[in-house]
Amino acid sequence: MDKVFFERFARSHLRGGFQIIRLDLADAPLVDALGRDAIARTHIVAKQFSVTIRPGLSENETSVTIYHEILEAATVASLDPPITVRDLNEAGFERAGYRAHKEFWSGLPGEPRQDVAILRVLMTMNAWLIAPISR
Repeated sequence: MDKVFFERFARSHLRGGFQIIRLDLADAPLVDALGRDAIARTHIVAKQFSVTIRPGLSENETSVTIYHEILEAATVASLDPPITVRDLNEAGFERAGYRAHKEFWSGLPGEPRQDVAILRVLMTMNAWLIAPISR
């Protein structure tokens, strides 16, 4: 994935008033709050998300990671998220990311560009709505 792929997401408005301010590749290794290696990090301010992803992921891993981060951020940033996503933990969001990737990316016939396919799903937040099924 190159910078152009990630720049396409900048300033994207999503259903529910969410906005992706920035989506880009990390320049340095990412770690979580406990100092462990991380695949991505999301900074949330109100309903605005800035997502940084570790470079070197496959297309599938990148897709799953984008869905995972946005689904989790939307749940955290929402005053009233769907009841079935309120209690999802990290593993639950991971499963939801895989389900969204499988259901939506492979289910968009004729959509040759993965970034466009991912944006189409995120703009309607359909992946957020199917997250409960992924338990």
